[in-house]
Parts: sequence; structure tokens; C-alpha cells
Amino acid sequence: MSFINHLFGNATEVNADELQKEFGDILIEGENIETAFRIFRDKWVFTDKRLIMLDVQGVTGSKREYRSIPYRSINQFSVETSGTFDDDSEMKLWIKGMHEPLKKEFKRSVNVKLLQKMLATHILK
Repeated sequence: MSFINHLFGNATEVNADELQKEFGDILIEGENIETAFRIFRDKWVFTDKRLIMLDVQGVTGSKREYRSIPYRSINQFSVETSGTFDDDSEMKLWIKGMHEPLKKEFKRSVNVKLLQKMLATHILK
């Protein structure tokens, strides 16, 4: 089922401790990964300071783009929970300087209410 979710773009949760080594070279001193999600080869990593979006490119995956969005750059966000016939949840982030929101779909098992609370904690400081 996980492979099917990847094909359709639904994010699955990743163990934050495992990513600490992978992202250790780009994290600043004292920055900690709070939660992370994988969409096929790409990842959305939420730290206590920013959102890091990893875009793995090419056939071999050796080329990688890291987009870093400080929480202070997020103007607003929305979270849509899954429904009876809609098996996925969706999050939208409006970033300063961007016209369209960033969108990400999550599978039903992801607690998007907790994700929303975490975002609010960082954005509303």
C-alpha cells in the first residue's frame, strides 16, 4: 500500500531520528527535526526553525535541491482532513513572494491536526 501512496503523491511519515544524520550537514547548531514526510524520493522536513523541502532529481537521484522556508515566511496555511470517501488529507502553505500556495497531500494515517498545531506553534510566535 505504501508504494501505491507514493505513486499517487501521498506523503508518508518518516522517523525524524533517522533523518538527523541525512540532514545533519545542513542543520544549524541547535536545530532539531520535529517531523518529516516522504513522497517517493522527495521529503518535507519540519524542524524547529524552518521547513526543508528536498527534491531528488535525475535517474540516479544524485542531484538534490534543498528549499528552505523559514516559518516567518509563511503567511497562512490550511489543512483539510480526510473524509469518508476522500482517503487523503491536504495541506496548503502560502509563502511570501509566491502567488500560488505549496500543496501537499498526506495519507489518512498522518495526523494533520497535530501537523497544523506544530505549524501554528512556530508561525504564530
